[in-house]
Amino acid sequence: MIFEKINTVPTSDELLDKAFRRASRAMAGKTVTSRETARQGHESMILTSGNILSDNLANIVRRFPNFDDLHPFYYDLANVIVGVDNIKKSLGTIDWASSKIHDMAREHVGMIRRTREPVVIRKQFFGRMASIMGSINKDLVFLNDARNKLRELPSVHDEPTIVVAGYPNIGKSSFVSMATGATPEIASYPFTTKGVSIGHFMIGPDRYQVIDTPGLLDRPMSERNDIELQAISALTNLDAVVLFIIDASETCGYEIEDQKNMLADVKEGFELPILVVANKSDLPQFRELDFVDMKMSTATGEGLKEVVDTLVDMIEKSKSEKISDEI
Repeated sequence: MIFEKINTVPTSDELLDKAFRRASRAMAGKTVTSRETARQGHESMILTSGNILSDNLANIVRRFPNFDDLHPFYYDLANVIVGVDNIKKSLGTIDWASSKIHDMAREHVGMIRRTREPVVIRKQFFGRMASIMGSINKDLVFLNDARNKLRELPSVHDEPTIVVAGYPNIGKSSFVSMATGATPEIASYPFTTKGVSIGHFMIGPDRYQVIDTPGLLDRPMSERNDIELQAISALTNLDAVVLFIIDASETCGYEIEDQKNMLADVKEGFELPILVVANKSDLPQFRELDFVDMKMSTATGEGLKEVVDTLVDMIEKSKSEKISDEI
């Protein structure tokens, strides 16, 4: 996942400490026998410390991705969690500081060569450099906090996707496990406490991704704030269809009418194809419902293959329609 490449962002004090230590070593490596060699030593301290800071700051900027090139799914999530404009502003400030310190080091080296007091010029440079670093510390702290949050995002691939929705305890996680034939990966997702379950299955050469979203698509939209709704809307950027599972036995603890109302919320909030499937067909409490498309039992596996095949057909149909629209 692209955000995993971002290294820890150090603070201003950490970077300054590194720069000053390297500068001291540069001076210690010089044999001072005259005013000229002393001047060269102070030049080396300025250039070494300036380069350390300039290069480290430039590397911070370089390791963040270009957000304008991000997949819309990740762009929207990054915007919800930390604010893309805020990140761009802080990165711009860091980039400015990198260039400023680089130019300032060259400027002070020129000043040293024209003075008889190199120590004064070197101390002046160190003071100005420390001032610049102090002014950007809040940006460094913000970027490190953003980095830590972005690295926790799920590794969702840009591939055909089935998003599973419905109230808790209706068989969503069982469907993911049975459809993929493996224990799904659990990854964190913004504003959920349990994270999302991500599994994969193959049909011929094609890989499909199944995402269960506990804490996200398991309660009415009216109970959510604007930020949570934005996190949900990011899912619409995937090449996806939605599987909405209804517990037609009501053994999950939620009445069918409540589940039906939530289905209406999802239909209104998602511009994605939706397949409505009644689960727990093996139970005696199971009721036949006129608003569902199919039925299955994630306990026995009955009807599960037919549901998966239908979802795959819906994905392929959706892809074909998108291609036609683009033409």
